[in-house]
Amino acid sequence: MNDILRQLDRGQLVQKLSGAIAVPVIAVATALLAGAAFIAAIGQSPVVVYGILLRGTFGNFYGLGQVLFKATPLIFTGLSVALAFKAGLFNIGAEGQLYIGAFAVAWVGFTFSGVPGFLLVPLCILAGALGGALWGFIPGYLKARFGTHEVINTIMLNFIAMALTGYLVTYVYFVPETVHTQRIAAQAQIPRLEEFWPVFRGSPVNLSLFLALGAAVAVYLFLWKTKFGFELRATGSNPSAAEYGGISVGSAVITAMTLSGALSGLVGVDFVMGYKHYYEGGFSSGIGFMGIAVALLGRNHPLGVVLAALLFGALSYGGLVVNAIVPKELVDILQAIVILVVIAGTNVFGKLVLSLKKKSLG
Repeated sequence: MNDILRQLDRGQLVQKLSGAIAVPVIAVATALLAGAAFIAAIGQSPVVVYGILLRGTFGNFYGLGQVLFKATPLIFTGLSVALAFKAGLFNIGAEGQLYIGAFAVAWVGFTFSGVPGFLLVPLCILAGALGGALWGFIPGYLKARFGTHEVINTIMLNFIAMALTGYLVTYVYFVPETVHTQRIAAQAQIPRLEEFWPVFRGSPVNLSLFLALGAAVAVYLFLWKTKFGFELRATGSNPSAAEYGGISVGSAVITAMTLSGALSGLVGVDFVMGYKHYYEGGFSSGIGFMGIAVALLGRNHPLGVVLAALLFGALSYGGLVVNAIVPKELVDILQAIVILVVIAGTNVFGKLVLSLKKKSLG
């Protein structure tokens, strides 16, 4: 009996390792090989192109700063999607939630311009989180109260968020001949890293990076070290069993979607308070949707999300570095292949490990 239990534990460990490490590694390797084939097909050397990409991203502090800057919002949206995944929910609405959150950050930043910085900075951050939380709460409540599917709800709310913020920035809070609001107060702006480390000079990476890393730690502690986090994960694993065990599935769904929206809303801290210092219509370029890819590659674990965000940040900036040699669409191809292999690889590895486990048990 003990031998069988040890074999089961070993099998579960192998299954976890295959899912957490092997699938993402194989996905990235496959994408790089496919990208190499694409580069060779257009008459360029993959070794040369990848060498330029690596030197341009991680080979100097300016490039590293650009990678960190592009990774920061992806950490927020990746955590947002991952947290919802853990509760068994598919949050497609990170895009709309970050629009609402970013506009809320800007509105507080320029409306309360007379408030001292030590109060205005946390107020702006809180506004971003609350704005996103509100946009996450709505589909969570609809799901819990009426059973409507969160995918449909969040997609529709994306459209509403874009239209609403677009209207506000075009007709209400606009600066003439622009598509952005007025600037937030100077004391609401957060510094760039170059003010502390001159090696990052010229890069827009700012202190919101540490807020994103802190959010990753907070999400980990919440999900794995608190009663509420356990209830969310139990709901995501088996809603019927969770309800039988006394967990309020409806409350768990609402909590998960609200917290998920709050994380997406914090993207506004990076863009408004740390980068542009105003809200700009259409600023996202799909960061919310990219959060889905980041969460998938990161296996819905906060550490994995941070690493995946760094990878996608490197690919995003790397595409600009090698744009003179190969089309920038190369990055889109690499990202798409990573996602496809992660999705397919999860099922393949799951079946492979299950087959090995059955053979080991005879």
